[in-house]
Amino acid sequence: MKLIPIATGLMAITLLTACGGEMAKKGSADTMAEASAMNNNDLYEVHHEGRIYIFDDRDVYEDFLSVGETSFRKVRIGAGPKGETIVFGLTNEDKKKMSGIASVDMYDGSLVASEDFYGEMRAEGRIYVFGSLEEMNTARVVGEVPLRYTEIGAGPKGETVVYALNSSNKKVRPDAMIAKFHKINDMK
Repeated sequence: MKLIPIATGLMAITLLTACGGEMAKKGSADTMAEASAMNNNDLYEVHHEGRIYIFDDRDVYEDFLSVGETSFRKVRIGAGPKGETIVFGLTNEDKKKMSGIASVDMYDGSLVASEDFYGEMRAEGRIYVFGSLEEMNTARVVGEVPLRYTEIGAGPKGETVVYALNSSNKKVRPDAMIAKFHKINDMK
């Protein structure tokens, strides 16, 4: 075993620490730029005919709702919680990517949702609205939202809207979530 003199070792540690500090500062700017490009503030999901369609782009989601198909997709056959096929609706920019797609990364758990996350899931004639990705993931697996506030016929086309609640807000009407749903869906 080769011994390094203490002075040389201390000097190396000092240099690494100094460089690490610079990298951390530079990394912070890069991290902020990446955060704005993450697209982790919303997720949309449609359960239809044994498939789960997942979107991270509102325009692609709305196109799917009007047409019933998505132009660009990434498919995982049988990968859903109950063996459903998962179809990720992609934007034109995402279609050639092999990684770094927000909807895929959020579904896989490798990308956390932003603090102001908004999720919308359409299943069985209902629209479920979520304020957290964790609640949305649980509803996908369990098939229901245990704590909720429901408005019958309040959707854009008369659907029942279910707002997912949690232990911290289960006793209050989710007015902020209702307002956000109405704004996002161009409802008055």
